[in-house]
Amino acid sequence: MNTVAIHTLGCKLNFSESSDLARRFVEHGFRVVDFKQKADVYIINTCTVTALAEKKCRTIIRQAVSLNPDAIVAAIGCFAQNNSKEIETIEGVDFILGNNDKHKLLDYILESSCGSALHKKVLPMGENDVFVPTYSTGDRTRSFFKVQDGCNYFCTYCAIPFARGRNRSMNVADTVAKAKEITNYGMKEVVITGINTGEFGKLHGETFFDLIKELDKIEPILRYRISSIEPNLITDDMIDFIAQSRAFLPHFHIPLQAGSDTVLSLMNRRYDTKLYAERLEKIKSVMPHACIACDIIAGFTGETDELFDEACHFINSIPISYLHVFTYSERPNTKSLSHSGKVPVSKRRERSKILHQISEAKKLEFYKQNEGTTRSVLWESDVHGGYMFGFTDNYIKVRTPYSEKLVNEVTPVVLTDLNVGADDVYDCEIK
Repeated sequence: MNTVAIHTLGCKLNFSESSDLARRFVEHGFRVVDFKQKADVYIINTCTVTALAEKKCRTIIRQAVSLNPDAIVAAIGCFAQNNSKEIETIEGVDFILGNNDKHKLLDYILESSCGSALHKKVLPMGENDVFVPTYSTGDRTRSFFKVQDGCNYFCTYCAIPFARGRNRSMNVADTVAKAKEITNYGMKEVVITGINTGEFGKLHGETFFDLIKELDKIEPILRYRISSIEPNLITDDMIDFIAQSRAFLPHFHIPLQAGSDTVLSLMNRRYDTKLYAERLEKIKSVMPHACIACDIIAGFTGETDELFDEACHFINSIPISYLHVFTYSERPNTKSLSHSGKVPVSKRRERSKILHQISEAKKLEFYKQNEGTTRSVLWESDVHGGYMFGFTDNYIKVRTPYSEKLVNEVTPVVLTDLNVGADDVYDCEIK
């Protein structure tokens, strides 16, 4: 037994955790191979955020079993946490580990004979109290760094608190010590991830703002992005600090979920459209070229045609740079299942299409606003058609003819010619 293949579904947290698992396996003599290859161990780090995500999980688990019927197959993470009994019915699965125990997978494999009995460790949601900080190292240029896990909000559409448990993290000092480990791998950019990142430190009497001020001092790390933060948790002080910080970038992902106060209330969100707009106005006042992305759900139960029109009007009125659009999907145990006003699936898809069109227009507008500006770019190693690619500090994709010496380097560029298409990208002039 010496090869392991890992397939990761879902969020950046999962990618961080999968990379951490891969390092542990490599340290014990395993070689990581592509998931489509024959391997001795297959790990599927699962997601339960939508019905489509769960369908993909089932497909990938069965694919692993068929690739090598003699392999050890482990289903771990959120779908394994919430749907372990369903996974038990899939013949060939050896390990089912929830979020409290998935980091122990290697230990369980080394300790067990496997092959005859199913090894299952799925604690009830209320007992998911372990926090294991992780960071990814598979990318030459950036690392996803998990600083927080779980959520206490229980939005009416969301199954994640049932899969991930309650809010938890380490304290600032221990988190900073973990971040310093990332500098050993030479990556220039760190993406700070969590389920509800802005709730970091609450159990220790600390704040997420306390953390970012300390992370900014780790000079080998040149760039930080905050993967997502709730609008009610991003403060004026935090925005002002990011605007003048050494390493935090003018790039924000602030979930909206609905552009109607009525629907936000049905979702049990902790803000209204007025507060959301005020947060964006504050960001743009100190960082005019900041990129601001948001999540939006299409077709939530109770969203009438009039409320959807209201949402579209609101989204068009605020300086969002692009949208992450999710079609509403009923999740077991969530409160929205009891709501009236269910939107037909066909209408959900129509609304999703409209929101995608708004997103494309918003993104194109944002890109054009930056034409001729000078931005810093971190260059990646991938090559397509003789070009290498990178992202500006405010998350605009750029390209230049490939040069090995530019890989993992940060350079100033002037954005010159925008190539509009399936993958909008700027040509640039390196200064």
